[in-house]
Amino acid sequence: MELIAAPPPTPPTLYRFSDDNFDLKNITTTSPSPHLQLQLPLRSPKHNPSLLHNFPYHPPSPIPPQPLITPQTTPPKNNHKTKTKVATTLDILHLLDALSFPIPLDTYTSLIKECTFSRDPETAIELLNHITHSGIKPTLPLLNRILIMFISCGLLDNARHLFDKMTVRDFNSWATLFVAYFDNADYEEATSVFISMIEDLGMSEFPNWIWDCLLKACACSTNFALGLQVHGWLLKLGTCDGVVISTSLINFYGQFRGIKDANLVFNRLSRHNTMTWTAKIVSGCKEKQFFEVVSDFKEMGREGIKKDTFTFSSVLKACGKMLDHGRCGKQVHADAIKLGLVEDHYVHCSLIAMYGRGGLLRDAKRVFEMKQNERDDDCWNAMFMGYIYNGLNIEALKFLYQMKEAGIRPQESLRTKLRIACGSVTY
Repeated sequence: MELIAAPPPTPPTLYRFSDDNFDLKNITTTSPSPHLQLQLPLRSPKHNPSLLHNFPYHPPSPIPPQPLITPQTTPPKNNHKTKTKVATTLDILHLLDALSFPIPLDTYTSLIKECTFSRDPETAIELLNHITHSGIKPTLPLLNRILIMFISCGLLDNARHLFDKMTVRDFNSWATLFVAYFDNADYEEATSVFISMIEDLGMSEFPNWIWDCLLKACACSTNFALGLQVHGWLLKLGTCDGVVISTSLINFYGQFRGIKDANLVFNRLSRHNTMTWTAKIVSGCKEKQFFEVVSDFKEMGREGIKKDTFTFSSVLKACGKMLDHGRCGKQVHADAIKLGLVEDHYVHCSLIAMYGRGGLLRDAKRVFEMKQNERDDDCWNAMFMGYIYNGLNIEALKFLYQMKEAGIRPQESLRTKLRIACGSVTY
């Protein structure tokens, strides 16, 4: 019996990549070669044991398959967090310069928007220099965007320099510069810009918000004469019956303690809302007409006007100065509980101050302890002021140490009052 040796197993074919068959384009745009087909078994083949007995020769047992290693779905934890570097506006400019690509206006517009949100002054200056040396002629909308970019980056002087060089300006140009000075609390320059805008564009129907800013600027700069002229302009334009403008006029006259003019504007309105009523209440508080303020507050309820947190905080200030042992203040407190506004920060602090001024320290302490975990500096100082206002210097000193333990810094004016009351004791 001759033994026939089995042929040696055929070695597996290895597919190697070489420079001839490697193409970068085929990787990104084409599918793999059809000659290279990898078939992975999805499950183990099923064997019928009865069929194995029919074979006279049993092949050697195959090599046991290796356990399948499943790929990790989540990357391994790395203690060292790698930060992805994001290309900045300057990187894009340098890249475009290196490639010698001409930059269109749309690209400059996108870069200006990005710099406006990033608020990087160095990038804003270099971006303007790049636009200047590019040789393109910027349009008016692009120049307006550059103005906004400079202002958002804190470069108000650069924005004014660019504005003065602009040969053509529209309302957006003037309004951008006006709001920039207003937000920087330079109210005199803001009013000067507005007057120049009227001389350039003429008197027209501007948006309500710009009239509101102008009247606030007149009040903050104590320019009562200009405010009267603005009121006359609004009467000519026929826009005084609007809620926003009328509220601004009431607040303006209330700032100068012109309660009669404020009431005149209020009474000429065809309809009222929360803003107009609250403005009237604030004006009455500045004129120390506290009983009229409470009367207006009750009238709001009778007319069904919604009361907000600012309305309650203003009325509570008036109730604290009425010296009626907190009777009106308790009614307002009950109304705030009914409307669910007692948890508001401003209402909560106003309640503490109102009860403290009325001599009701127990009620003030009860309101103070309602929000133990949410008390801030205003609530602490309101309670501290209540002790000082009622001459309870010992309790005020004890409460001052509680504030220091809680990490609350008391107002310097209250500390001065307590120091004077205690005989210039150093604490």
